[in-house]
Order: sequence, then C-alpha cells, then structure tokens
Amino acid sequence: MKCIVGLGNPGKKYDQTRHNIGFMVVDALSDALNIPLDNKKFKCEYGIGLVGSEKVMLVKPQTFMNLSGEGVRPLVDYYNIELEDVFVLYDDLDLPLGMLRLRQKGSGGGHNGIKSLNQHFGSEKYKRLRIGIDRPLPGESVSRYVLSTFRKDDAELLDKVIEQSTKASEAFISEPFNNVMNNFNGDVNE
Repeated sequence: MKCIVGLGNPGKKYDQTRHNIGFMVVDALSDALNIPLDNKKFKCEYGIGLVGSEKVMLVKPQTFMNLSGEGVRPLVDYYNIELEDVFVLYDDLDLPLGMLRLRQKGSGGGHNGIKSLNQHFGSEKYKRLRIGIDRPLPGESVSRYVLSTFRKDDAELLDKVIEQSTKASEAFISEPFNNVMNNFNGDVNE
C-alpha cells in the first residue's frame, strides 16, 4: 500500500495557510482519485482506495504540525506500510512559491513536522515533496508568516503548485521514484 501524507494544522483557523499546503494537496488528491478522507484513527483523518491495482492511503494528521509523527507512525504501523511506500508533502520556507523538491530521504531541517516524523519513525528514509512557500519579509515573524494565508496575487501560481504536486503524488503511486523526481523537481512554470 502507498501512503501519501499531507502535513498541516487541523481546524478552520488554519485552512488555506502556507503551513497547510500539504493538506491542500491531499484534499486535491482526494477529489482527483475519488478517495474520501472518511476514516479517523490514531489522530489522523484518512481514506483508502484503489488506483489501478495499487491500494492507496491519503492521510491528514489531526495533531498540530510539530506532533505529526504521533498520529502518522501508529497508522503506518497498523496498516503494515513500509517506509519506502510513504510520501510526505509539506511546506518549505527555503524554496520560492512555485518550486517543488522531491527527495528520497533527509533531515527535518527547520521543519518541525518532519522532525516529528523522523523522531517517531526512527528514520529519515521516506520520500518527500518539499513545496516552496517563500520566506517572510525581513523583520516579519516566521511563525506568523507560515500561519498566514497566501496573497491574492499568488492564487494562479498556487493553483499550479497544487496541480503539479497532485500529479507528482499520482506518479509516486505507479512510477519508480527516480522518474517522479526527474519529472517534477523544479519550477511549476517550466
């Protein structure tokens, strides 16, 4: 079974914020693949469906970002999903909006959600999609920035980012990951 996890914060207050880009992509995937997120277990909302002959689980942890591993790890264990079949989608301040970076593994860097997953998995060896959200302006609080919504003039680019991230996630289900990285790393406008 393939497991695609979008990171974010639960609750209406955080809908459409930069930190919730992972949730936005999982919601788009849920619609595209007709896999409703109608199950709740281990502090996660999730859905399971078939894409071709592959079983796929879409997950939105319902803990706050810095506790993401608390829900995801028990869910992955419960369904006996191998770490190599886990794909995590999350925001990245170090990339401009419109840039996607796919990786086979890696440290949490400054991202508390990834740090939590690494800690709970006891490993950094799961696939991930870093989705650029830009950096705040000088003097602007990072926490306030990531918890703010995208600007209206970013709407068109944000739509492209969600569309390309959704396509990359769909490719993860059926293609070797090196192909997915080759096809989706980079600027969504190219």
